[in-house]
Amino acid sequence: MSEASDGVARLAAAFAPGSKRAALMPYLMGGFPTLEESARIGEAYVRAGADVIELGMPYSDPLADGPVIHDAGTRALAAGANVAGVLEVARALAPSVPVVLMCYANMVFAPGVEAFVERLARTGACGLIVPDLPYGEAPEVGDACERRGIALVPLVAPTTPPERLDAIGAQAQGFVYTVSVVGTTGERRALGERFAEVVARTKGATDAPVALGFGISTPEQAVQAAEAGADGVIVGTRLVRAAAEAEFPAEAAGEVVAGLAAGLSAPDRSASR
Repeated sequence: MSEASDGVARLAAAFAPGSKRAALMPYLMGGFPTLEESARIGEAYVRAGADVIELGMPYSDPLADGPVIHDAGTRALAAGANVAGVLEVARALAPSVPVVLMCYANMVFAPGVEAFVERLARTGACGLIVPDLPYGEAPEVGDACERRGIALVPLVAPTTPPERLDAIGAQAQGFVYTVSVVGTTGERRALGERFAEVVARTKGATDAPVALGFGISTPEQAVQAAEAGADGVIVGTRLVRAAAEAEFPAEAAGEVVAGLAAGLSAPDRSASR
């Protein structure tokens, strides 16, 4: 394996059929409640069965985030979290699990695309998600990522036009982050009946793995996502809330991940699709 393909290959391996019905990708707010504690939470995720970690970079105007994650990001910034500190969290976790950084476009373009992606690559991270990246500017970021073996992970939503979905799916690396509902992140009670249609729509446009996120918070919903054909399940708000409400954040969030991993456990993941 060439050095340039390491990150993409690690993500492919994480989504390969294994001991779960779908790969489990918990979200971690970098710097919440502190940088040190966020690293401990990430380590707890790994011990509990995480296959990939989505590492959020706190930002003052997070358009895709619901109130729980928004509040965590605000508190992380107030506690002193910054780009350098969160990248160190990525560096600490990357040897144990594929890390995909989620940040907003201004963070990528302000220092320069090449400089930002180079810093990210040096941490050992495997992927980058930029939810507000303009479609016309995606090639510049994608090219910089590809040169360094990092997957620029696209997002698609139920409202993504078919032509745009096909174009995104044809170029996707790592996986396609498929938003289950319109709106921001957050826990929702009734989602399962929508999963099959949303997943099938994305799978019809790409050969890359499809990870479903936004609103999934329980083992039952994670299983529903897997049974609907999702190759990966992303859980965020539930975990951030667990960390925010607990005296020992890493222990509490790790217990939630363990429950999700147990729910997704299956003797033959490929047979369940």
